[in-house]
Amino acid sequence: MSTSLPFIDLKSQYAALREEINGRMQAVLDHGQYIMGPEVRELEEKLEAFSGAKHCITVASGTEALYIALLALNIGCGDEVITTPFTFAATVEVITLCGAAPVLIDIDPATCNMDASALAAAISPRTKAIIPVSLYGQCADMTAINEIAAAHGHIPVIEDAAQSFGATQNAKKSCALSTIGCTSFFPSKPLGCYGDGGAIFTSDDALAKAMREIRVHGQEKRYVHTRIGVGGRMDTLQCAVVLAKLTQFAWEINQRIALGDRYLQLLREVPGVGVIHVLPQNSCVWAQFTVRISARERVMAALSERGIPTTVHYPLCMHEQPAYKNLCRVSGSLKHAETAANEVMSLPMHPYLSHEDQERIVHALAQITSQSKAA
Repeated sequence: MSTSLPFIDLKSQYAALREEINGRMQAVLDHGQYIMGPEVRELEEKLEAFSGAKHCITVASGTEALYIALLALNIGCGDEVITTPFTFAATVEVITLCGAAPVLIDIDPATCNMDASALAAAISPRTKAIIPVSLYGQCADMTAINEIAAAHGHIPVIEDAAQSFGATQNAKKSCALSTIGCTSFFPSKPLGCYGDGGAIFTSDDALAKAMREIRVHGQEKRYVHTRIGVGGRMDTLQCAVVLAKLTQFAWEINQRIALGDRYLQLLREVPGVGVIHVLPQNSCVWAQFTVRISARERVMAALSERGIPTTVHYPLCMHEQPAYKNLCRVSGSLKHAETAANEVMSLPMHPYLSHEDQERIVHALAQITSQSKAA
């Protein structure tokens, strides 16, 4: 078996940032303010400047970000929230935790993101929010989604940007494209910490105030609880890690974009491999580099034998998940989402991926698919 490649190389990232990360973490250990220490607000201010959103609220995870956003919008029983079936469970999970009903519409097969053309037909008098997911590192068609939401009574739009932080659409940053943007700092994300963490972005002052209170058990001030909340704070140590990583984030974004473009170029000559289309108005940070392929399990096994790890994001749509299939309302056909779930496969992708390793991956994939075609 060949030497195995890493799927995501966090070790190389740490080696490159060791001094900055260690220094930032040591500063927290020295001052001892592990909850809501000064690094929390420092990170929020830097993320506000980076994103272009007026407000950033750091929270305990990307899931918590989505949940707090829905709570701030007073989403509850009897309400509906439109989203995509082709996503991680957290997107639908938070809707059901609020007591609302997820309404699922199909994806655009070219991007695997929400199909904006299917949105209007799913809107009902009970629709209280829309959650597009910016999958694989590029933003959903937020311009079209926002226009439809505005035309139907200014329905709030929450971008689930767990995979797209750092990406742009029409030169505006992901998380600053709609009513609320939510991202994750899970270690494997484009900007990750060393545990769980996330952030919420908005330019609406009232929503920002509500979400800041909700993340600390609904407190307006100490021991005065003005709304129902959660324990949703991001630890100071995790904020310190993200602050350190921010110093190299612009370089990492450029690396991801360049490596994604190179993958696309190399794969043009590989038979039987479909790629994700990047919209012309978008830049993509390639949280995962995902291809579409038939006989996926056989191809994944053959790549594994050559030391090339792969994974699937995501193998089962939300309306097919045991916990959610009876809780979701389906609007129209979901055939594109169902087909994608059977075909998608993610290849190694990170800013430290060498050109030699990238060529090794594509060469192996070409060999396997050519053998399959010949057979």
